[in-house]
Amino acid sequence: MTHPLDVAPSKVLAVHLNYRSRAEERGRTPAYPSYFLKPPSTLAGDGDPLLRPAGCELLAFEAEIALVIGKPGRRIAVEDAWDHVRWVTAANDAGVYDLRYADRGSNVRSKGIDGYTPLGPALLDARAIDPAELELRAWVNGGLVQRAASDDWLFSLPHLVADLSRLMTLEEGDVILTGTPSGSTVVLPGDTVEIEVRAGNLTTGRLGNTVVEDDRPLSPIGAMPRSDEKVRADAVGGPAAPADTLSPEQRELLLSVSTATLSSQLRKRGLNQVSVDGLSSTRPSRRMVGTARTLRYLPPREDLFKEFGGGLNAQKATVERIQPGEVLVIEARRDATSGTIGDILALRAQLRGAEGIVTDGGVRDLAAVAELDIPTYHAGGHPAVLGRRHVPWEGDVAIACGGALVRPGDVVVGDGDGVLVIPPTLVDEVVRDAVEQERQERFIAQRVADGEGVDGLYPMNAEWAGRYEAWCVAGEPRPAVAQS
Repeated sequence: MTHPLDVAPSKVLAVHLNYRSRAEERGRTPAYPSYFLKPPSTLAGDGDPLLRPAGCELLAFEAEIALVIGKPGRRIAVEDAWDHVRWVTAANDAGVYDLRYADRGSNVRSKGIDGYTPLGPALLDARAIDPAELELRAWVNGGLVQRAASDDWLFSLPHLVADLSRLMTLEEGDVILTGTPSGSTVVLPGDTVEIEVRAGNLTTGRLGNTVVEDDRPLSPIGAMPRSDEKVRADAVGGPAAPADTLSPEQRELLLSVSTATLSSQLRKRGLNQVSVDGLSSTRPSRRMVGTARTLRYLPPREDLFKEFGGGLNAQKATVERIQPGEVLVIEARRDATSGTIGDILALRAQLRGAEGIVTDGGVRDLAAVAELDIPTYHAGGHPAVLGRRHVPWEGDVAIACGGALVRPGDVVVGDGDGVLVIPPTLVDEVVRDAVEQERQERFIAQRVADGEGVDGLYPMNAEWAGRYEAWCVAGEPRPAVAQS
């Protein structure tokens, strides 16, 4: 491994959280900075590979501004701190989430892997830079995925230098990694991460490193890679949708009633704009119940698709955040003249536990999608790729799908008649009354089948209501099957 520093550092110090956008993703904002150490053997340079250890799947990049100490110091005042910085450069604070559990937050193994701190390519003279006017950007496979400036910092760069020097001596060549903004996520073998730091008209150039699968097996003498849904969600990043609020009992009851019945109950409560219109189901005989995981597409613009369409974009990241029991709901502005999801991502959604997919746009590979176990509600098949009509924009936000407003965490139900959105706070009363409505309708249907007229029966007058109560007490007796 090569790196651009001319002095070997005694240590590499990294900040856990220093960008507001990242703190919002993590759900916590620190009152003061906290740090971890990376060994100098993690240093690498432009073009060096990022080796993903065998058995790991959650290698994440983190674009960061790196400071290189030029003047040693201890107990440095904030106002003097920038004088101790010699160079500013771009860095990738890479790590594998599969091994984070092993060291209880110290990141020794997850981020201490050889080559997991690439720096460069150019070093910017700190004396020519205003530390409050730096900009950080990152790309994955050419698509912009991170962009932030000093207005997103929780703590200034001089503050970090001074804080670290309160208890330790900062030596010449020491590297300080100053945190990453929102947008850090998982990259796969073959993906190339590029990171650039700008200071006015000065630039480090793009630090580029490609992920490579390490074909050497990991010795089993220590902790081995492992992950679960929480670890995966942390690695993929982005805001999480509200947790699944449906109980098993609620799911069972919702699956037992039709969307037609639920629609009438919602209408009684003044909710008429809750149907997702104009869609067909790949599996109309299968009922769907889940909570919404949302994804939004915007109209295409070539420059924006280049920035937002590549790498682990909003589309792929949202699929990777799906939790068991959720329904992926996609806003495509009712434009079905290109695909909005295809067989590979639909399969991935199914394997992650999705109950179904709802899109008011087209579906690619429709025959293959139709063979999946989960239903996909769609506006038609189309062979064109996403970029013809849509750019993946954001996930886990309120969207409009098929004329209905859908928020993350809303309850989504579907059957052969269509798809409905139910506010979570109304589920209990709506499903309770829907079950009762269908019970009444079974009674009425049986009477009609016996030859009764509908006048006074549908809806039931007092006489028929009394008979219905007796029928319920008797345990919904069925008419005897006629013998031939």
